[in-house]
Amino acid sequence: MARERLPGRGCCALRRCLLAAALLLGLRLCAELQRAGPQPPALSSPPGQAPRPPGSHLQPAPGQLRGASRRQVTYVRSGRRAPARGGRSGTPEPGCCALRGRPRLKGPRWQIDLQPWAGPARSLDEEALRFLRYISTIQIACDHMSTDSLATDSNPTEKPWLVCLDDRFGLVHQIRNKQCRLYSLGLGSDDTHFEVGMASSGCEVHRFDPSVKSAHVLESEHLWYHRLSIDWRDPHPAVAAQKPYSNTRKLGTILNEFGHHKIDVLKADLESAEWKVLENLILEDVLEQIGQLIFEIHLHWPGFEVSGSDSSVVRFWYSLLKELELQDFRLFHSYKDLSKPQLFLKKDIFNASSCYTLGWVNTRWK
Repeated sequence: MARERLPGRGCCALRRCLLAAALLLGLRLCAELQRAGPQPPALSSPPGQAPRPPGSHLQPAPGQLRGASRRQVTYVRSGRRAPARGGRSGTPEPGCCALRGRPRLKGPRWQIDLQPWAGPARSLDEEALRFLRYISTIQIACDHMSTDSLATDSNPTEKPWLVCLDDRFGLVHQIRNKQCRLYSLGLGSDDTHFEVGMASSGCEVHRFDPSVKSAHVLESEHLWYHRLSIDWRDPHPAVAAQKPYSNTRKLGTILNEFGHHKIDVLKADLESAEWKVLENLILEDVLEQIGQLIFEIHLHWPGFEVSGSDSSVVRFWYSLLKELELQDFRLFHSYKDLSKPQLFLKKDIFNASSCYTLGWVNTRWK
């Protein structure tokens, strides 16, 4: 009889094992649920839109507010590749990756801000009178001008190319310490007495002239000649690839190539290209690297790549000069060349000359 009860006892033991295993599994499942705790309610989605799947690496939806956890990280994919180690970091795309609460980086400017019209008629007479009055009004007094003032004062009315040597602007100290740098932009027929005089005073002078026979000529201890022409644009990449030593550059490009971070004096006689070159210096923020500007301006025609009605051309000229004032440049010298034709946009009006030499000093220059 004992042999007949053995199979029944084995089945009962198997049932107990299965029940115990099921009980342990249920207890473990309850423990896991209690440990997880209550789940937070899901964020509401905009009407008509499916709920967003969870994941902190996804970019927030446009309509989502700042209700998410502060520890959430958002990755924004940029269109630029990461630079190689040791290379320069890429500039963020406009509108991309700007941190909230911080000022956005200053973006590139494509055109200057035009000043309001001089009068309701928007006529040439109104614009010309305002412009001529502006270039004839000294904005800041300079007691010592030209390199001759290092020794004795000279008559500034006889010399169109003058620099301000007042102690408050620092140029005179730079010259005496042999730390001055002057860039001269012009053509081969120009008089170079000013450059020679500045070089003799100890200033490092770089004369840019496309008519020079050699690429770089050291004329004297401090006077360099470069076969380069300053333009308001760099050569097209296709042209630059065929002519790697092209003699046309923007001033900002030349500063980078020469490794110069500042120019104490910039002198320019560009035969009607001065308006576009000046516009380029303003738009690319090159002005902050310049201590004094001495420009010869030509008024007998609009200038290279300056178009429009006569009144709009003069408004453009005036707006350029007002940009200098906004960047803390002040007019300290104005010279009217009476030896040139007395024409203003091909008209004999307002007793204006076709050529003026103007000098500005950067009042923030250190």
